[in-house]
Formats: sequence, structure tokens, C-alpha cells
Amino acid sequence: MQEKWWLVLNDPQLNQLIDMALNNNFSLLAAFNRLQQAQTLADKTSANLIPSINAIFNGNKTYRNTTDNAYFSLGLGASYEVDLWGRIRAQTHAAELDVRAAAENLKTAAISVSTEVAITWYRLIEQRSQLRLLQQQIKTNQDNVQLMISRFAGAQATAADLFQQQQILAATVGDQSDVLAATKVLEHQLAILTGKAPGMLNIPKQNDLPQLPPQPQSGLSSELLQRRPDLRTAYYRVQAADQRIASAIADRYPKLSLSASIDATAPNLQSLFNNWIGTLAGNLIMPIVDGGRRVAEVERTRAVAAEALNNYATAIQQAIKEVEDALIREQQQQKLIVSLDKQYRYSQQATLQIRTRYIYGAMDFLRVLSTQISQQALERRRIFAKRLLIEYRIQLYRALAGSWSLPNAINTENQHAKDTQHG
Repeated sequence: MQEKWWLVLNDPQLNQLIDMALNNNFSLLAAFNRLQQAQTLADKTSANLIPSINAIFNGNKTYRNTTDNAYFSLGLGASYEVDLWGRIRAQTHAAELDVRAAAENLKTAAISVSTEVAITWYRLIEQRSQLRLLQQQIKTNQDNVQLMISRFAGAQATAADLFQQQQILAATVGDQSDVLAATKVLEHQLAILTGKAPGMLNIPKQNDLPQLPPQPQSGLSSELLQRRPDLRTAYYRVQAADQRIASAIADRYPKLSLSASIDATAPNLQSLFNNWIGTLAGNLIMPIVDGGRRVAEVERTRAVAAEALNNYATAIQQAIKEVEDALIREQQQQKLIVSLDKQYRYSQQATLQIRTRYIYGAMDFLRVLSTQISQQALERRRIFAKRLLIEYRIQLYRALAGSWSLPNAINTENQHAKDTQHG
């Protein structure tokens, strides 16, 4: 399975649209911002492993009618909690796993965006194909109305026959309006997905649905687990929850804190460093009575870990289901298309026979009308069925999709930040 799954469709226009979306889609950029937040939080948590040092400087001068008093002080203070039981390290590891989960979420968002772009693009192509077909059907129905007017003038058709043919023409024109509206809506959706305002995207001209390549291998369940970023996200969350259990358990044990300070005081700045004192202290804090708060926190983190594990199992089941659903849908859709093609050939033959017999007066107009409506509906349904087959294949690609690097999305987000600062 190719990482950038859409390339197997060999559609340059689709490639261009997805590249735009991966660089400019705001939902994808928001997912990258969540990754940044997780990274900075991990950096903040890991800072607890490093001693904290603070500097303090004070200076004041008091004026009196007899004397002036000056006082200056300079101090450095350091504090550090010795990680006796691994509590801080467990918190740090949990935060690092959160970063990994956020990174996999970003990849999952990229797969979702690329899939939405592809589905929207081929729905747009379907509507364009439907529009082209409707224009042909409108021309055919207009010719039929003119023919019916001539036959009515020659007393070879009734007024009801003429009205029914005009009704078919009006219905086809109405269907064209629906297709035009759907086309605009899909164009607007494509614009949003690619980070543009509706009406601002130059959409490629393409009116034909592509031929599907051979179906990809679905792979074993173990391969699916390693490939899908959403499953890796769920796995990292299980690991992070396990680390937080360890941190909560370690919080019940004594804590050893070390502190050191150097203080200097003097009546003037020149002699400030001549009078200093240093202290080193250690505190051992042991919880005795806390109302069960720490025990409750341990139980809470265990429940969170159990939830994460169950969510992981659910995600695995859902992933397998998505693959199986896409496979069976595509399989049955291919059979439907074969059936529709066969129906359409029979409909063409029936239409030709019935129209010929109607011209010679051997069949009433109702049969002609019924056959005409059926054939035009089949033509439109065939286009819809072919687009739906492509959509099922895209859903299969999504269910099997792996991840890929997203440097362009990161660079774009950084450029947006620079533009905002300079704006």
C-alpha cells in the first residue's frame, strides 16, 4: 500500500488539490498546533528534573534628618526534588507519549483531509457528468416535444401525449437546476478543504471519472495495527496512562527536597560581595493523613488506563470493520454496475423496438413514455454507481492508509505565524 494513497489513482488534478489541502487546510494546521502544545507541555514537565535557581537583588536607602542608611542584598536560591521513586520521570515519559500521540493525530488528520478532498472532487466530477448527460437528455426531450407537436397537428397523437412529453422535458430541466446547485456546493467545499474562501479556488476542469487500479492487498491485522496512525495514537495513550499510574503511586511515598542559598548583605555595592553566607538544607516530606486523596488519585489513573485500553481495543475493531466494509461494498458495487450496464443495453433495444412500433401505430404512447423515462434514469444511475464505486475504493484506501511526513504543513503554519506577527 503506497503511503500517499491518492497517487495510485493517477489523477494529476486530484494530486494538485490534495497538495494544496495538506499545506493550507486550517483544520490540519490546528492539529499541528495541538502537537506544538503537547511538545511544549512535555518540555515543561521534563524541566522538573532540573534544579530551579532564582536570583534576588534588593536595594534601599533611607533618608533622615541626622543620618542616611543604605542597605543592599544579593541572593541566589536553588531548589531540587530528588526523584526517589520515579514520580517525575513517569510524568515526563507520559508527556513524551502524549507528544507521540499528538503527532499520530496530525497524521490521522492528514489522511482525513486527503480523503475528504478526493471524495468531494469525484462527487464534483459526477455532478459535471450528470450535467452533461442532462443537457443531452434535455435536447432529446425537446426534439421529442417538437415531434409530438407535429404528430398532434396531424391528428396522430393526443393532447395528453403532448402534455406528458412536455412534463418530462420540464422535469429534466428541473433536475438540471438541482445538479447546478450541487456543483456549486461541492466547489465551495473543495475551496474550504484547500484553505480558500468559497469562489476563490481555481478548480481544474475534468468531467470524466477515472478507471480504478487493481484493488490493494488488505494485509493482516498485525500489519494494519502498525500502519494506521489512529491505532498508534490509541496505543500511545495506553502507555501514557500507565506512566501516570506509576506517577500517582510514587506520589504516596516520601519526597526529598534539597535547597541551597547564598546571601550577601552590605551597606554599599562595593562591599556587597565581602559579606555572604551560604546554606544547604534538605527536607523529607512524608504524607501521613491526606483524607485518601492520593489513594483516590491512584484509582482514578487506573480507571483512565482501563478506559484507554478499552478505547484501543475498540479502535482495533473499528479499523478491521472499516476494511471489511469497504471490501464488501466495492465487491457488491461492481456487481451492481455490471447489472446496470446490462439493463441499459436491454433498455436501448427496448426503446428502439417500442418507438418503431409506436410510429407504425402498433403501440400506445404510454409504453414509449415509460421506456424513455426508464432509459434516462438508468443513464444517470450508471454515473452515480460508478462514482460510488470510486468512493468505496477511497474508503478502502483510507482504512488501509499509513502515514507520511508533513513538512509542508509545518512550514506553512510557521509562515502564517510570521505573517501574523508582521501584519
